[in-house]
Amino acid sequence: MTRISCIDIGTNTALLLIADLDPSTRHIIPVMHKQSIIRLGQGVDEQKIIDHAAMQRLIQCMSEYKAISKEHGAEQIIAAGTSALRDAKNRMEIIDEVVRACGIVIKTLSGEEEAALTFSGAVAGMEDLEGNYTVIDIGGGSTEISMGNREGIHHSVSLDIGSVRLTERLFSSQPPSEEEFIAAKQEITDQLSAALPPFFEARNRVYGVAGTLTTIAAVLQRLDTFDPEKVHNARLDWQDIDTLLESFRHETVETIMQRGIPEGRADVITMGTLILRQFMRLLGSDSVQVSIQGLRYGLALRELHQMLQRNEENDDEQEISTA
Repeated sequence: MTRISCIDIGTNTALLLIADLDPSTRHIIPVMHKQSIIRLGQGVDEQKIIDHAAMQRLIQCMSEYKAISKEHGAEQIIAAGTSALRDAKNRMEIIDEVVRACGIVIKTLSGEEEAALTFSGAVAGMEDLEGNYTVIDIGGGSTEISMGNREGIHHSVSLDIGSVRLTERLFSSQPPSEEEFIAAKQEITDQLSAALPPFFEARNRVYGVAGTLTTIAAVLQRLDTFDPEKVHNARLDWQDIDTLLESFRHETVETIMQRGIPEGRADVITMGTLILRQFMRLLGSDSVQVSIQGLRYGLALRELHQMLQRNEENDDEQEISTA
């Protein structure tokens, strides 16, 4: 049994999973989860630079996650950066500063790598996965959509329509004006319309990950505090998403926060919900099943597979040496 920490550094949030990898059962056993809103991608869409304040928020978060990992006895920390780091011209400077400050090495994933890891992580440990299914990951900077089955991905896309990116680009306030809302809807529709045709065959079996979907699930269940067990596997119906969006688009940030949505999420939840609503409408999907898993689990699953491969190679070497 090996204990590891997996960190998903997104445009809006940084997510930590500490888990035990059990090669005998080939299972990932979660030990603890943590989420921090760091808004790393603030201004990146326009400036293509991660500013000093965002870098300091990242360093503070990574230092905290390293301490938590040590406290829980993690033997390894795996950290991956996504859209904000992909887009930032100064990403190497940011990565170097994090290494100097706390010793954590961040690998920047391509959109394709992010999609593949999220696809495998979203359904890790789930049963009844016969046939094709689709996974959507609505992030702060980008949205990844993948389709495939237990054997792997058949098709995937990474689109620059994230909740933070489009909020910064197209909304001047919350609530947005009618003109801003229509412009955002059109931008999302244009990008999704071009990308979705290959996914039509798996429209009735969709899993969704990341903060927009888990937040919506918590709101629809009227949870006072976030409960992973109640959110995981929750089903989001089209009509509920449409109704919720109509509320969000007319509410202030303060009113949205009164629903229990945290600061740092409240100002981008309208855009995230709009992305989800348009995805479901254009795909013709009646519902989406929420997974609290995703990229972090994909990183853990990849490490487990590599561990199994190393064990098999060692066994082969031992057989040769004793022959």
